[in-house]
Amino acid sequence: MSGEDRPSASDERDDDSPDLLVYVTDIVGSAGAVLLVGLLLFTVSGVWPPLVAIESPSMDPHIEKGDLVFVMEEHRFPGPDAQYGVVTADDGDGYVRFEQPGDVIVYAPDGNTRATPIIHRAMLYVEADEDWYDRADPGAIGGADNCAQLTNCPAPHAGFITKGDSNGRYDQVGVSPISDPVKPSWVVGTAEWRVPFLGEIRLGYNQAATASVTENGTPVTNATQNATAAAR
Repeated sequence: MSGEDRPSASDERDDDSPDLLVYVTDIVGSAGAVLLVGLLLFTVSGVWPPLVAIESPSMDPHIEKGDLVFVMEEHRFPGPDAQYGVVTADDGDGYVRFEQPGDVIVYAPDGNTRATPIIHRAMLYVEADEDWYDRADPGAIGGADNCAQLTNCPAPHAGFITKGDSNGRYDQVGVSPISDPVKPSWVVGTAEWRVPFLGEIRLGYNQAATASVTENGTPVTNATQNATAAAR
């Protein structure tokens, strides 16, 4: 007397194989799509990674915490009267980025690529040994009455004077300035556009791993690496 027919173990494996194949194909396809988008953004921007996530509010309200910002190599499409690919606020008559004159740049403070990068607006460009006191915004120099009282004046070297849009003074001013005048070689790129809130995804990942948030700054996190760039 024969019993009921039952599927063999090999038949069960054969039935599972199509599902496994579909799953693997979906994973590979998704990874490939992400890689393709990343390569396309890199091709356009010339910077890797081309996206940064904003961690704090010193560029408010024009770039806000949690924004995802696209960064482009500064020499690709420079604006009028650009110096080393960057248009400064004092030279940017009619040239507006993020609702104010001048390019917003990402740079390595003091050229230290291990430090959290900064995303701030380029205000003016100074030459080595320049007394730039008279060119400065009186409200952004920390109460200095002359060049002797102004940090980084005369300028120790040529570079950009930078400032967060919501900060009260230049990055190069104060007892502990964020950076010396930003040499062109320290510039990573210029901020081009932002997507609100999308950077929160990356920020959540970073906080789960290891947070590096600067007091009174706007740290920015590379959207594809666990590194930060701060606009303090």
